[in-house]
Amino acid sequence: MSSTVGQVIRCKAAVAWEAGKPLVIEEVEVAPPQKMEVRLKILYTSLCHTDVYFWEAKGQNPVFPRILGHEAAGIVESVGEGVTELAPGDHVLPVFTGECKDCAHCKSKESNMCSLLRINTDRGVMIHDGQSRFSINGKPIYHFVGTSTFSEYTVVHVGCVAKIDPLAPLDKVCVLSCGISTGLGATLNVAKPTKGSSVAIFGLGAVGLAAAEGARIAGCSRIIGVDLNASRFEQAKKFGVTEFVNPKDYSKPVQEVIAEMTDGGVDRSVECTGHIDAMISAFECVHDGWGVAVLVGVPHKEAVFKTHPMKLLNERTLKGTFFGNYKPRSDIPSVVEKYMKKELELEKFITHTLPFAQINKAFDLMLKGEGLRCIITMDN
Repeated sequence: MSSTVGQVIRCKAAVAWEAGKPLVIEEVEVAPPQKMEVRLKILYTSLCHTDVYFWEAKGQNPVFPRILGHEAAGIVESVGEGVTELAPGDHVLPVFTGECKDCAHCKSKESNMCSLLRINTDRGVMIHDGQSRFSINGKPIYHFVGTSTFSEYTVVHVGCVAKIDPLAPLDKVCVLSCGISTGLGATLNVAKPTKGSSVAIFGLGAVGLAAAEGARIAGCSRIIGVDLNASRFEQAKKFGVTEFVNPKDYSKPVQEVIAEMTDGGVDRSVECTGHIDAMISAFECVHDGWGVAVLVGVPHKEAVFKTHPMKLLNERTLKGTFFGNYKPRSDIPSVVEKYMKKELELEKFITHTLPFAQINKAFDLMLKGEGLRCIITMDN
């Protein structure tokens, strides 16, 4: 790779030219990394619902043309000025949020919401100079959440790159750079269920199943899956889910159903849908005195959370989480190690694999709700 250091690299990238239109594989120019940046060769990327959401651009500022993608794994090609923790050849996961290690959030043991590098979905340029590192015929192509992994090469701030075990299979651990870590950490780091306890998981997509995987790892005795789609129930058994509740099957609120099933409520709940009714149900279904509910799903911007204050006064706890409370650089390498020690199973999340040339098929699969994670192989 050394011959490319300091040079512009021409490579293939899937460009979103406009909202909702198929991505186009184009030859793009990727500039060298600047101060505190690294240039990565992406080997595997996967599609997350967030990519689809910003590609559709129905509910936020449209930023186009853009290179989407944020769940990925690759190898450092070169590093910019001031980068000391990474070197060419290192195996890494780029992450949509960062860890500068200097701000109040990074210095806090309780927060992972870095002041400098936390997710910014509107920004399409690098923070060092306000410029894009991607171009076609001299015209800028915008970045996405600081990662833009639907490109054979990308430039990322060093604070958004987790250096991992070089023996870890990149085609598996790439899913840890977003959704799987979010669900897993929501359970293990925030809900913190004890062995033998009960947990309700609202929403059995990839993030919800990762939350269930966390409950399985924690040794929970009852893991209750809640979803409106009954076809998800069979698959969820692989992730430790022991019982299923479809709210459509009952005339009463689902929180009442769960309370009756569990003699007053579950010990913990994790909400992974972003629907406000599910969020309220997840909170109200936990046991008084010690129950903890954790919100993971991102709600509609006009959504309002309504519950009676007595639900809180009766010693229920409501928490929120971002990226499972993992600090990208400090904590994600240890999640990779969990997989390497066979404590965490990732293969069951990966339901499809496609070559880069067929990236639009991955979008089709997600829009149809088929599968959990589709791995896109960059090097055909």
